[in-house]
Amino acid sequence: MGNITLDDTIVAVSTPIGEGGIGIVRLSGKDSLKLADRIFLAKDGKKPSRFKTYTVHYGHIVENDRRESRAKSRDERRTTSDERRIVDEVILTVMKAPRSYTKEDVVEINCHSGIAPLKKILDLCLFNGARLAEPGEFTKRAFLNGRIDILQAEAVLDIIKANA
Repeated sequence: MGNITLDDTIVAVSTPIGEGGIGIVRLSGKDSLKLADRIFLAKDGKKPSRFKTYTVHYGHIVENDRRESRAKSRDERRTTSDERRIVDEVILTVMKAPRSYTKEDVVEINCHSGIAPLKKILDLCLFNGARLAEPGEFTKRAFLNGRIDILQAEAVLDIIKANA
């Protein structure tokens, strides 16, 4: 990994890419909740930054700005009442610092799996200020922030690479 700063917000798809029921996009960093506020429309209308830690919420990932939409015509867009394009129906989990895996604010977006929804949500996170995480960077942050020691970090890698 190159020069990694702990001052930014990172994002990555945390589930294998391909066909499946659920895909997860994970954010970690100081702006995770602010970013989620911009792209998540909760069913109850509350903002993720107002959610309590360790809570799960139902809603939609939406495009808030016409610049974010690549739709060719209005007929191609599903919209909410205030004309924001719905990207996917999701479950959003909030884990506030310091009680998360990385000891930073963490947001996990459980969406429909498949390349299209995962890529679209990842792109929205990048557009809204997150940086693509390098491989192993969530665990590196957990280590650098004192959440896990080097042996635990190596054990995480072993579990990920295990075949049986």
